Amino acid sequence: MPTVSIVGAGVIGTGWAIRFATAGWQVRVYDLSEATQSRLLESLKRARPFCQALFGKVPQEVAVEFCDGLDDVLDGSDWVQESLPEVLELKKDMLVEVEGRVGRDTPICSSTSGFKPSVLAESMSSGERLFVCHPFNPVYLLPLVEVVPHPVVNPKHTEQVMEVLRSLSMRPLWVRKEIDGHIADRLLEAVWREALWLVHDDIATTEEIDDAIKYGFGLRWAQMGLFETYRLGGGDAGMRHFLKQFGPALQWPWTKLTDVPELDEALIDKIADQSDAQAKGTSVREMEKTRDRNLVAILNALKKEAQ
Repeated sequence: MPTVSIVGAGVIGTGWAIRFATAGWQVRVYDLSEATQSRLLESLKRARPFCQALFGKVPQEVAVEFCDGLDDVLDGSDWVQESLPEVLELKKDMLVEVEGRVGRDTPICSSTSGFKPSVLAESMSSGERLFVCHPFNPVYLLPLVEVVPHPVVNPKHTEQVMEVLRSLSMRPLWVRKEIDGHIADRLLEAVWREALWLVHDDIATTEEIDDAIKYGFGLRWAQMGLFETYRLGGGDAGMRHFLKQFGPALQWPWTKLTDVPELDEALIDKIADQSDAQAKGTSVREMEKTRDRNLVAILNALKKEAQ
């Protein structure tokens, strides 16, 4: 049974632990928070039926061990997944500690949503086995993981990392050129920035913006993505016609581009209050169950369509 070392078990690290555990790996977890063990085991209990519904086979007994130190969590590791908070120096210091404790063939992977591997490796002796493996929440269900190898990594080793991720029923996306924010988060940030301005300027509420996504382009993107959707928008003439017809609109001042609203207390209060009203008393745990149930249904439907 292969062993994965989870270093940092917040939301993302916990998701990784569940993903590996339900795929039959021995999971070792290291996190300084005293609440880690109970929180992770409770998350595993909640996630199990959804993993079962999506993947079919989930081990009856999963192997999760909680370790008190780095030496214990990293001993004999086949894969390291660092998922510390998004603080650059914190991650860099940890990766140096990890590098000196694992075998030369062990991939060292960071869940960072924005930092480039060459920056993360600045204090390491070498970046030849460092990868960004950036997943999406909930990690135990969503298949996409962005794989960004350090520039000196052998492409053969990148393919080996991607093969492991495929064995976890994930969809690895090889990002061949380093860029801050990788691919998906750069797209998400653009939508998020515009949404913040719409609330800031009292044009729409958080619920109205979510409705625009859920009942409009979000449904299309779940099955086709952006370019395939717009290809259909061009009719029989396809993408070329779409670009010629709607391309000029990109020059119009419809967007705030990189201008970001100041997240002062007034805007934070406005967004938080609208979000609370939108939830209508539904707890985060109840929302998670609804999300996971819907994701399983959507992913299973897409699997049938792909067969």
